[in-house]
Amino acid sequence: QLQLVESGGGLVQPGGSLTLSCAYSGFTMDYYNMAWFRQAPGKEREGVSCISSSGGHSNYADSVKGRFTISRDNAKNTVYLQMNSLKPEDTAIYYCAAEGPLVQAMCFMTRTFFGSWGQGTQVTVSS
Repeated sequence: QLQLVESGGGLVQPGGSLTLSCAYSGFTMDYYNMAWFRQAPGKEREGVSCISSSGGHSNYADSVKGRFTISRDNAKNTVYLQMNSLKPEDTAIYYCAAEGPLVQAMCFMTRTFFGSWGQGTQVTVSS
């Protein structure tokens, strides 16, 4: 059974950094695009970043470009989201998601493409 487990969330001051991890089991990561989404209180879940199955293509929301970096280590069955220069508006629950199995060179942050989700990890940016 496909399972995704996020970790690394917490409380950080504005301007600080956090690295989120998503450990997965039950499937071969090589054939899945992976993504991070987030949902703030009272708002819809939105795409933050995605990375293709090979790692050769990634996409970012405009609001996080230049500050966040997505990466994956298929050997360790883990996807990461490095978050720098955090802002209060980055406060949300962050979810890891998987799309596949597929063979595709690109990824897109379309919520309905992703059929498997983790439980989420809370990120709070506040002084």
